Amino acid sequence: MTQHHTPVRSEAERGREARRVIGATFLGTTIEWYDFFLYAASAALIFGPQFFPSDDPTASQLGAFATFAFGFIARPVGGILAGHFGDRIGRKRMLVLSLYLMGGATVLIGLIPTFESIGMWAPALLTVLRLIQGLGVGAEWGGAVTMAIEHAPADKRSLYGAAPTMGLPAGLMLANLMLIILMAVTGPAFLEWGWRIAFVISFLLVVVGIWARRRLGESPLFEESVKNEPAKVPFLEVFKGFTPQLLLTIFVAGVPSILSYIVLTWALSYGTVEIGYSQSSLLWIGIACCVLQIIMLPLLARRADRTGLTRMAALGAVLMAVTALLFFPLFNTGNIWLAALATILAHASTSFAWSVVPPILTQAFPANIRYSGISMAYQFGAIVGGGFAPLIATSLLAQTGSSWSVALYVVFAALVMLASTLALSRFRTHRDYADDVTAGEGT
Repeated sequence: MTQHHTPVRSEAERGREARRVIGATFLGTTIEWYDFFLYAASAALIFGPQFFPSDDPTASQLGAFATFAFGFIARPVGGILAGHFGDRIGRKRMLVLSLYLMGGATVLIGLIPTFESIGMWAPALLTVLRLIQGLGVGAEWGGAVTMAIEHAPADKRSLYGAAPTMGLPAGLMLANLMLIILMAVTGPAFLEWGWRIAFVISFLLVVVGIWARRRLGESPLFEESVKNEPAKVPFLEVFKGFTPQLLLTIFVAGVPSILSYIVLTWALSYGTVEIGYSQSSLLWIGIACCVLQIIMLPLLARRADRTGLTRMAALGAVLMAVTALLFFPLFNTGNIWLAALATILAHASTSFAWSVVPPILTQAFPANIRYSGISMAYQFGAIVGGGFAPLIATSLLAQTGSSWSVALYVVFAALVMLASTLALSRFRTHRDYADDVTAGEGT
């Protein structure tokens, strides 16, 4: 049998490679989520009349939102497929492929003729490209987190894991800013053709992201693990041997999304329709939340590296429960400044949880199935948590007539996350990261 030997690398070389990984994973996830959130905003503002024209505006809008939902359906599939090959042939290749998928689909969306030009082909093409977007983003986060943390020194695993997580608020902020700028520059033409610029310009971002990722070396832990027999079907091994860990990590990864989607997505509709805030004001508050989270995540992650993952995750769960109870009393006042305070506090509380979700998920699965395990936990968590949160919040408000029911829903979810985090700490964790591998280089 041919022996694979990990090349000996100096500490300085490992440091340079690790810094490239931090930059490339942050840049790549920012681009992926820019594309994903750009579609979400466009589905609300543009796609209904352009691709699903109808005499009933509601029917037109439902068609646009249906394609948005398809992206969530495709995300777990993308995570499973990318995890399978990422655990067998390498993390780097899947991360480059995810950018090709997402970037290519996004640019093509900006070039699709409208329903008026090509009829039913327009919504059909839009749906297919949205599915490809979902596959791309499903492949992204799990691989980026795996790559970043497997390069991390022992005392900086949360910090390295924060890099791809920061791409989510950065992508959302970039998408919102791009749309605001294009609305101002193109004026009335924005709804006709100006929106397409935001999609087509993704080509330039993807080129930079692919260049950055192709410069990376493979995960040192993956290079070490190929000496052994890789898992034949990694996602099946996750189900068979790590079902409790998978279920618990789904809740750990999914619950922070609930509060995020409620305060930054569902509250856009609730705040404008029920309270009377302007949509633009709430969008700018959302951008401020993104800036705050980009600042908070690395600081909290560094703190978690010193104090422990379970302690930070538990603190995050408690803070999410508290801020959920404070959110509506402040938000319902009709005072935009108090609404901003409520939104910022609620969103900041999720940063405590997100700062340690990557290393918690990474430690739950061994190296040979890690990409698959992390991707499945995160993507299924996104559906269970964020994907259903706006629908559940809307239903609770309609049935009870009180926003307190929505707050209690978040409190219950936060308690589930707290219990799941504590339960995970009872399982054997897998700490086979870069420092453990590189310590044996040359032997």
